[in-house]
Amino acid sequence: MNSRIQRKKNKGSLKKMFKMIILFFCLILIGTAGYAFYLYDSVKETAGEMHEPLSDPSEKPSIKGSGKGPISILLMGVDERPGDRGRSDTMIVITVNPNEDSMYMFNIPRDTRTEIIGKNKQDKINHAYAFGGTEMAVKTVENFLDIPIHYYIKVNMESFKDIVNAVGGVNVNNKFAFNQNGFNFNKGELHLNGDKALAYSRMRKRDPKGDLGRNARQQQVIKAVINEGAKVSSITKFDNVLDVLSENVRTNMTFKEMKSIQANYKNARKDINSFEVQGQGQRINSIYYYIVSEQERNKLSNKLKEHLEIS
Repeated sequence: MNSRIQRKKNKGSLKKMFKMIILFFCLILIGTAGYAFYLYDSVKETAGEMHEPLSDPSEKPSIKGSGKGPISILLMGVDERPGDRGRSDTMIVITVNPNEDSMYMFNIPRDTRTEIIGKNKQDKINHAYAFGGTEMAVKTVENFLDIPIHYYIKVNMESFKDIVNAVGGVNVNNKFAFNQNGFNFNKGELHLNGDKALAYSRMRKRDPKGDLGRNARQQQVIKAVINEGAKVSSITKFDNVLDVLSENVRTNMTFKEMKSIQANYKNARKDINSFEVQGQGQRINSIYYYIVSEQERNKLSNKLKEHLEIS
């Protein structure tokens, strides 16, 4: 019974994450008639600033008309600070099949031990970004799953506070009381400014669910940001939001691709299959890793290949 409830919770959380991807780049196109043309031009300009192509990308399928094919997306939440590239705290893989109107979404545990492509060594998968940035992270995930990654979206976790402040703060429902970074978070409904929202979304060690609990809080803040941004009263704040996005979000999606994906793949939200990467914790040379067996990795890879219609 508990596992069924947890699956429902995970499915709901992943739906929110998919909405974040679409809404971050597309929802702000929906405004009042008098503001629509300005928003369109502003979003187009921001999308151009966020665009950061890969030097050796996997071939992308068509995303238009009757010939559109399944796509894969890697969403990375990175912890970057001045002078420090940081690591990818969150890695979510999304595959979308427009022919079946279905979607797979799952987190790759950040401690997963795998080969880091370009370093010729086994290490935690989230270290790939620290070693070689987006390029190495994408190639490492492709190797781990044995599938192409067509698109990536990288969000700097430090931008959480700027985005929250840009929309005037957010409301969240905290499930249990805790302290983090000098802030007290009582149980129940809370209104958070940017600094508090960042601390709230980063707490992990005192959460019984560890990383899973932290991921849920991050998604809770993201949903709250979207809810605030969708309000008509927030339209005048979009300039601030766009400024934050242009500085803290990078993707190899072009503006045209964003529009096509929003238009042609959105029905996949009706059939979402979310799951966890099965493995177990193990210490190697006193370092904790999440070990995914070769059998489990092949099972996951074949599942994704079928969904992506890869022979």
